[in-house]
Amino acid sequence: MDGPGRTDPQGVRAEGRGGRDSGTLVSSSMASPKKKLQGLVAATITPMTEHGEINFSVIGQYVDYLVKEQGVKNIFVNGTTGEGLSLSISERRRVAEEWVTKGRNKLDQVVIHVGALSLKESQELAQHAAEIGADGIAVIAPFFLKPWNKVRAEEVLDGIQEKIPTFQGLKFSDTDLLDFGQCVDQNRQRQFAFLFGVDEFCIQRFINFVVKLGFGVSQTKAIMTLVSGIPMGPPRLPLQKASREFTDNAEAKLRSLDFLSLNDLKDGNLEACS
Repeated sequence: MDGPGRTDPQGVRAEGRGGRDSGTLVSSSMASPKKKLQGLVAATITPMTEHGEINFSVIGQYVDYLVKEQGVKNIFVNGTTGEGLSLSISERRRVAEEWVTKGRNKLDQVVIHVGALSLKESQELAQHAAEIGADGIAVIAPFFLKPWNKVRAEEVLDGIQEKIPTFQGLKFSDTDLLDFGQCVDQNRQRQFAFLFGVDEFCIQRFINFVVKLGFGVSQTKAIMTLVSGIPMGPPRLPLQKASREFTDNAEAKLRSLDFLSLNDLKDGNLEACS
């Protein structure tokens, strides 16, 4: 489940199934970061209606929940958890605009994921993020038509600032902690931000439980509805919404871990995710 992680002295830990899209972080050319990206970062869900349309009306409420209830002021928009690659380019633009607008004077940094199968579309999304005043972008390389060789994260960092002067850091979603450790150790002087996005290494008691039930974006949306009270709705097709059995089991486990009280959940919100 995407959500806030714990900060280490060298960078940021970002939990999440939204964290499967490892990528590089780049400062916006028009809105330089106010400070180094560190602390807690939430990979945001894109709320949907029952008909699979984006529910823009709750994003303002979502911002307030993150800031006031969770103390999270940095967000990662349109990643895996946000179903970014299931959205059209125009939808991705509108979602980015809404988060930037609703987060103004509330959020510290809004990072927009602009990765796409088409490099041209990725460039267009990056330009749009700069124009709307996002604090930075994150990007993955095209993942269908791609080179066959595997590149380690530490290799990506070698000489990257000469090619991308606004480069800020990377999100690491592999399990090769030796590679991650070398990234941190060899780049201490450059003050990069390193986001760690493997949720299985984070809130393990709950993650280990839900993984056995079957866990993905659909289930993340159901759980977020449970814990926040904000109706996140179902995922976009072809994904199917979480089953009622999953939701009931997850709710019971959350209560046992004191994440939920008996009065936290509204019936309408439960129906929106089950």
